[in-house]
Amino acid sequence: MVLDESPQAVAMDLSYTYLIAPCLLILVVIAAVWLDRFSVPVILVALGIGILFGSDVLNVWYFEDAALTHQIANLALVFILFQGGFSTKQVAVRQAALPAGGMATWGVVLTSLASYVCLRHGLGWPLEVALLLAVILSSTDAAAIFSILRRQALPPRLSATLEVESAANDPMAILLTAAAVEMLKSGEMNGWATAGLFLWKFSAGPALGWLVARSAVFLFNRLNPQERGYYYVLLVGVILLSHGLTELAQGSGMLAAFTAGFVMGNSHFIYKQGVRNFSAALATIANIGAFVLMGLLVFPHRWAGLWTDGLVLFAVLTFVARPAAVWIGTLGMGISAREKLFMSWAGLRGAVPIALATFPLAEGLPAGEDVFNLVFFAVLLSVALQGGTLGPVARVLGLSTPSRPMPRYALELVTMAKSDLDLVVVDLPDPQGRPGPRIRDLRLPAGAVITLVIRDGEVLTPKGNTRLLGWDQVTVLARAADEDLVREALLSPFGKTAGPDDWISP
Repeated sequence: MVLDESPQAVAMDLSYTYLIAPCLLILVVIAAVWLDRFSVPVILVALGIGILFGSDVLNVWYFEDAALTHQIANLALVFILFQGGFSTKQVAVRQAALPAGGMATWGVVLTSLASYVCLRHGLGWPLEVALLLAVILSSTDAAAIFSILRRQALPPRLSATLEVESAANDPMAILLTAAAVEMLKSGEMNGWATAGLFLWKFSAGPALGWLVARSAVFLFNRLNPQERGYYYVLLVGVILLSHGLTELAQGSGMLAAFTAGFVMGNSHFIYKQGVRNFSAALATIANIGAFVLMGLLVFPHRWAGLWTDGLVLFAVLTFVARPAAVWIGTLGMGISAREKLFMSWAGLRGAVPIALATFPLAEGLPAGEDVFNLVFFAVLLSVALQGGTLGPVARVLGLSTPSRPMPRYALELVTMAKSDLDLVVVDLPDPQGRPGPRIRDLRLPAGAVITLVIRDGEVLTPKGNTRLLGWDQVTVLARAADEDLVREALLSPFGKTAGPDDWISP
């Protein structure tokens, strides 16, 4: 497409973008809300809206800048991963560290190896195509996993394993892709250099993410700005710094962003509830925006000659490579057969493989365009078929538990003076409706006050005689340092010990 670079043409293009982009976002939300009754993932809705309004269907917005899509998708993923870490429970990570770490490292290698063997030696595909597809599609995608998996009520260890794996396996996939592209370009590869870079990425990412997060917690607790918007500006700076600083040091910026979110989410600091809500909003915007843009990048007419290969690729990846990696990579880790079956089906692909598929295009490899289109086709099938059926699969396997609805009401603490008070939100445990203590009988720390009780989507006025029930969500105004004491006071009457495993993820 030939573009007019005159100032008038540029201004017209920008005006058109400012008109169409918000309309697409509004349509995504309307469609997502309507389709939510059918459990359709929002990222699938965003992709569909992007494809529908792209150049191949309605031709409302012509877009084919793969490099720009790559950059925007990476930026969006930083915010998505930070929020994923922020809302991940510490105890779940401890329980899932071994299987998640294994699947994020040798699991990626096993997936690549199984895919390559099937495509190259089983189906006779060209070496360049088979190798590139095997490494590019080797990792699960955090954006897809976090947006879809958290809609399901799964055992905490299983959910944490899949989430942590998806956040931590990008470095291995990136390294494998970079190594494959280098080998195909030059005909040789420095194995020791690649191994050393991999070890550095996996060590520098968490270390620098932890350092940035601890510094951020210190700032939040010391600055106490009167304007609450400063908290949000500070948070955005922290998120971007965790990624940018680590990338500058040649570490894994994605892993650093996840680690920074995890450390902050499991720490005490002032205005944490407001920060939590803002971070969740940023992640939702980034998620929807990135997938709309990737949908616009799709040219379905280019699939005419390769859709059968795309189906074969999806089948190999879903029914051979991923199951092989899960069953072999988790041997001896105490994971049941039902959980392994679910992990095999939950190996969703998304933004990262599409971003990696731009590498061969950028390097001018002969198979670059075919590889990109095949990857996009496989990702679309993965999000649609796997993402859309995770709930039913979990129920069939007996892994799904009753899910409490997300409350429609919440409070944020807005302070105009120096204060160490914050809002602590606690979900009371199962079963639903189980009688608990009356508010007057609770042993809350000095100065703590219950400000809100939500039950069955309705707001109750907290009074001394109000009896708390299982599944109630209770909001307490208390000192940030007393958060654990508040949780202990609310949970101990239900026979639970308060701790990181009881932290909610609104």
